[in-house]
Amino acid sequence: MKRIKELILSLTLFEKILWLCSILGVIISYAISGTGEIMTVLASVIGLTALIFVAKGMVVGQVLIIIFSVFYGIISLRLRYYGEMITYLGMSAPMAVLSLISWMKNPYGETNEVKISRVTKKQIAIMLIISAFVTVGFFFILKALNNAKLIVSTLSVLTSFIAAYLTFLRSPFYAIGYACNDLILIILWVFAALSDPSYTPMIICFTMFLINDLYGFISWHRRQKRQMMFFRDEI
Repeated sequence: MKRIKELILSLTLFEKILWLCSILGVIISYAISGTGEIMTVLASVIGLTALIFVAKGMVVGQVLIIIFSVFYGIISLRLRYYGEMITYLGMSAPMAVLSLISWMKNPYGETNEVKISRVTKKQIAIMLIISAFVTVGFFFILKALNNAKLIVSTLSVLTSFIAAYLTFLRSPFYAIGYACNDLILIILWVFAALSDPSYTPMIICFTMFLINDLYGFISWHRRQKRQMMFFRDEI
């Protein structure tokens, strides 16, 4: 309990407001629809909490991402969104574990903050090559599984992989990758809501995710500049 209190106190006033408003927005949307399952609401709260701590470059954010990935994978399975299920359980969760290890091995000094890195051209080239293979592979797998909304789900796989890869590399652009993924997921859930309005809260959920990921990029960009200035001062 003490640890949780310390984590919450570490948030700035703006971060606390963003976090609480995001959670309230999701909870209220589920309350109004009257169809929100406990697992779906809980997954949304965990995901939003994870994003605010990831935006601060804190390891606990990756732990929460792993938990969220499991929850979201199960929810996606129920809706036959196999692309989302495979992405989160087969890629996002394992990549979050690797990112967790990477972040723990690269702390910024004595703080709880991860050391932010610049992505090299070689790493970008590797990312693009692997992304191409992953995207093509998942396209045919999902097609064979008769996945709902094949193209949109395939694009979700692509953006999720790029975002996860950049998170592992500790790059601020991880947030841009996830923001793109959020936009695709919003589209995906719009399709679901058109046939069943009870899924509308998921649109609200990923809209909140989008806002938080955009803040994550701003936060990491500022932290990167501060870390670089400190490094130059040390030299």
